[in-house]
Amino acid sequence: MDSTGSTTVINRLLVANRGEIARRVFATCRRLGIETVAVHSDADAGLPFVREADAAVRLPGSSPAETYLRADLVLEAARRSGADAVHPGYGFLSENADFARAVIAAGLTWVGPAPESIEQMGSKIESKRLMEVAGVPVLANHTAGSATETDLPLLVKASAGGGGRGMRVVRRLEDLPSEIAAAEAEALSAFGDGTVFVESYVERGRHVEVQVLGHRDGVLVLGERDCSLQRRHQKVVEEAPAPNLADAVREALHEAARAAAAAIDYRGAGTVEFLYDAETERFFFLEMNTRLQVEHPVTELVHGVDLVEQQLAVAEGRALDLRVIGETYGHAIEVRLYAEDPAHDWQPQSGVLTRFEVPGVSGEFDLLNRPGLRLDSGFESGSEVSTHYDAMLAKVIAWAPTRAEAARRLADALSRARLHGVVTNRDLLVASLRDQAFLDGDVSTDFFDRRVIVPSEEQLPPDEHLLFAAAVALAERDRADRRVQAGIPVAWRNVVSQPQRTVFAVGSREGEHAVEWYGGRNGYASVRDETRVLAASPDGVTIEVDRISTEVLVAIGPVSAAGVRDVQVDSRLGSLHLRALPRFVDPADVVAQGSLLAPMPGTVVAVHLESGDDVSTGQAVLVLEAMKMQHTISAPTDGVLTELAVAVGSQVASGEVLAVVTPPDTEPAEGENA
Repeated sequence: MDSTGSTTVINRLLVANRGEIARRVFATCRRLGIETVAVHSDADAGLPFVREADAAVRLPGSSPAETYLRADLVLEAARRSGADAVHPGYGFLSENADFARAVIAAGLTWVGPAPESIEQMGSKIESKRLMEVAGVPVLANHTAGSATETDLPLLVKASAGGGGRGMRVVRRLEDLPSEIAAAEAEALSAFGDGTVFVESYVERGRHVEVQVLGHRDGVLVLGERDCSLQRRHQKVVEEAPAPNLADAVREALHEAARAAAAAIDYRGAGTVEFLYDAETERFFFLEMNTRLQVEHPVTELVHGVDLVEQQLAVAEGRALDLRVIGETYGHAIEVRLYAEDPAHDWQPQSGVLTRFEVPGVSGEFDLLNRPGLRLDSGFESGSEVSTHYDAMLAKVIAWAPTRAEAARRLADALSRARLHGVVTNRDLLVASLRDQAFLDGDVSTDFFDRRVIVPSEEQLPPDEHLLFAAAVALAERDRADRRVQAGIPVAWRNVVSQPQRTVFAVGSREGEHAVEWYGGRNGYASVRDETRVLAASPDGVTIEVDRISTEVLVAIGPVSAAGVRDVQVDSRLGSLHLRALPRFVDPADVVAQGSLLAPMPGTVVAVHLESGDDVSTGQAVLVLEAMKMQHTISAPTDGVLTELAVAVGSQVASGEVLAVVTPPDTEPAEGENA
């Protein structure tokens, strides 16, 4: 809508974002006959969203600061491509009032709320003051000087951002100053604004948010979502409607959200987030996201509405046609499939997604129907998962008439998914959806702290049958790669009484796991039991255990310089990320005892100690930033920091030695390679 209040028509829309949300917006545009423009970094050039757009403009570089956060480059891309409107997606510039003003000043239609609304809700400190005036319940703010023991625990939060960055839970007053400093540094890195604030932390709170749609005739409320299952204060599982919520509380939440949006004359799609205390049935305003949320599909499926279409209608100045919003029906659950390792502090992963298949999907970005299973993904088989951006691969959403049916449908689809090339949180998602506490609706933001959903790798021994299948697949790969003596049976040896022995490391844990097996003209056999191999290839092995056959899918990576080979296996027995170890190890590849290795590729953003300093177990040595999160690297033992191989700004690869801590009374071995 232009300044005169008349309607406008969008013909060519640029999405100032990437991946899954860009594809999501494009899907609505295709249905409405609107041409689309993608902007992309060099790292994203091969992703599906670039191919699906009618036009694509390259933003030279790979990091967000070089590309998607450059408002000038995005506006130049709109000019060059002939776009007449800009949709910001979520993240990056989506809640940047200056960017919204620049879009409008360039004569383009801004698909979002007024810049003034973004500013009013952009600061969590100022927005809380505004909501308090509007009569919306808020939590009290604290400072390092005013907080007392009775206020504990406390939560430090970034004022300008979200997604868990800049958030710290504080349980001891003496830790508050250092946690504030750490949160300020992370917030400054993530959002360009290091302002933080402190409020009370509700231990068993629930994260409940309300979808609003502000338009020229008022504020439409489209129900609530529960987003309580979180890790690192970032959402993992979301659902609509919220379970175990009294009708009176539900109505009060909706009215509080309506009042919040009305207080700033809000236009467009937005979400008002609340912290709900189930014990007291009280709720408190957290923030308002002045954009489309990641979890919007569950609202779409339950309410039968295309929220992007409604955003476009508001941006064009049209009255909303409430007839297109269907009857509220059923239950929808969404999970965020991340490239990360829950067993190792949720470390993000990167690499080539060699296989990405979710069976039973009845619609990708399905907007008009209520599919049993919907997939919103930014990746496909063969896509590169970069270290520059968030680790989310896809959203998988199930709809069903009841919550129990939706959970069952979603867990089954995920358990059958074929995910190779990077470690994912798939097993944790399946276990969560099948967990009895979750099925009972006993959800809270500390769910993963109080429920051991997926044991760590140290607690969970690898399945011997999967190790055997991986060894057979490796043997078949050797057969396929063989250039000479093709007639010799796989795994043949002249001492036939002795088995073959394949040694694996599991995940990133220390220790080795060996599997012994025979191979020859009569096929493969496991030394451990009578497991039979019914079919074998480098990509998969079908085994029979106790007369039950199981297909094991295998993805074999290239051999590293150290002779190590990545192997991923997937089956109904579970999934494993393995490293096939060489029989003989070059001494040059052995790292010194006490070496601190980079858990992932990233950038060193802080170094707390110097070479020669005394250190204690658990003491922070340095901070590594990767995939929008900061990871503290701590000393594994008491000792002396005998080597520091990096400095602030260093780019490191996964497995690279960052530092060496030598325990007391230990001398580094002469010539030992660190």
